[in-house]
Amino acid sequence: MFHYTKMVSIPLEEAVTKLESSLKSEKFGVLWQFNIQEKLQEKGVEFNKKFIVLEVCNPQEAKKVLEEENLASYFLPCKIVVYEENGQTKIGMPRPTVLISLLENDKLKEAAKDIEERLIGCMDAI
Repeated sequence: MFHYTKMVSIPLEEAVTKLESSLKSEKFGVLWQFNIQEKLQEKGVEFNKKFIVLEVCNPQEAKKVLEEENLASYFLPCKIVVYEENGQTKIGMPRPTVLISLLENDKLKEAAKDIEERLIGCMDAI
């Protein structure tokens, strides 16, 4: 699977707050929070699904990856999405290992595996 997604039994807003806290424990900061529903409605598009996109980054990990391969910047920062589907809150992300495998660099694959495991740990802690 190109993604990791899990359901949680709390409201979307609470999931976002808990996720931000969990990410801090792994030294990932939220660079930007994008509310797709609000932005589309602001642009005059009727859209009633809740999607919050968090752009997250661990600066030390980003530095290592970018020093190894400039094209890795196409995958940064990491994206985690919190959304509602059929009354359930879900948290998911594209797997860093899948994205980085497109670059065919074994050194980056190791870094992506570590980052992926840490981000999954943050999501699983919710």
